[in-house]
Amino acid sequence: VFTSIHLHLAFIDLVHAWLIRSIHQRQQTIRKVTESIVRFQREFLDLGVEYLRPLILRQVADDIGMHESTISRVTTAKYVHTPQGIFELKYFFNSRITSNQGADLASESVKQKIKKYIGEEDDKKPLSDQRLCEMLEAEGMTIARRTVAKYREMLNIAPSAQRKKVF
Repeated sequence: VFTSIHLHLAFIDLVHAWLIRSIHQRQQTIRKVTESIVRFQREFLDLGVEYLRPLILRQVADDIGMHESTISRVTTAKYVHTPQGIFELKYFFNSRITSNQGADLASESVKQKIKKYIGEEDDKKPLSDQRLCEMLEAEGMTIARRTVAKYREMLNIAPSAQRKKVF
């Protein structure tokens, strides 16, 4: 004869088993997504941010047979330790910029170029957004001045007039 206690314990065992399966499935999904990102971004992991490839959620979703919304949820607030540092999984998804030579560049690598240029600028003659455009153009990256300004703002870097040192 099953008592209510026996039924209650059986229910707890079912919930416990379901919870363990759910946690295991979540771990497997995170692992699959991370392994797919590693396949797409191998050059970045080996060589640095200049080699970050453009990547969209759809590519990883197709690679591992899951829905884009699943990939989006899995990559939010999850971090991975790489040879290049610790990054949120979302970091690896960025838009595509096509260079003059037809190569696809990740927007994040362009932002890092802008950051590098500004980091090396003369404090008395800071680089304008237009000058940054010209420097990027010389490296084969045609980007509008407004896009450079947008990326500079995303990097929390002030305009050239505010960066100028007057002493």
